[in-house]
Amino acid sequence: MNVFRILGDLSHLLAMILLLGKIWRSKCCAGISGKSQILFALVFTTRYLDLFTNFISAYNTVMKVVFLLCAYVTVYMIYGKFRKTFDSENDTFRLEFLLVPVIGLSFLENYNFTPLEILWTFSIYLESVAILPQLFMISKTGEAETITTHYLFFLGLYRALYLANWIRRYQTENFYDQIAVVSGVVQTIFYCDFFYLYVTKVLKGKKLSLPVPI
Repeated sequence: MNVFRILGDLSHLLAMILLLGKIWRSKCCAGISGKSQILFALVFTTRYLDLFTNFISAYNTVMKVVFLLCAYVTVYMIYGKFRKTFDSENDTFRLEFLLVPVIGLSFLENYNFTPLEILWTFSIYLESVAILPQLFMISKTGEAETITTHYLFFLGLYRALYLANWIRRYQTENFYDQIAVVSGVVQTIFYCDFFYLYVTKVLKGKKLSLPVPI
């Protein structure tokens, strides 16, 4: 554990709380990609299968449980409680374009060819692309609400902090997880354009808007 890991976890948690708070207060899921939230729930489910069999620390266990609960409550709100407000017409990214190559890569590139290891690897690869349906939805509608942009910012910040965490671990522990690092770099790259727009527009009080594709 180091400060970058802790700050990354807190940033990730804050992102999820912001999204849940937005949905609960507004009683509306407009602008939120249900498909991205399903992918994140799948990420946590396949990654934390060792929740009750491999105890690392109380902190680790609590964070796993909280992330799982937040992910599934978000999915329930979108497709259950507030489903009438869900913008399904614009949430049209085809998940098979992500799931098929991720599944294939998980079998080809992993550290140990066992069910749990393959599922853990699958979760790492999937997390790197799980935000794409949300970004696609924003590009399709041409804009995003301020709370949604804050959610995306802290989600991207979490990945950037985890990159710093891996660098720190390499320096202090000589530990290097190639699959996690490469996947994290890929995921961070997806947020680069958004970070620029967030700093130049949202932090200046402007609404984030993108050109709508023809």
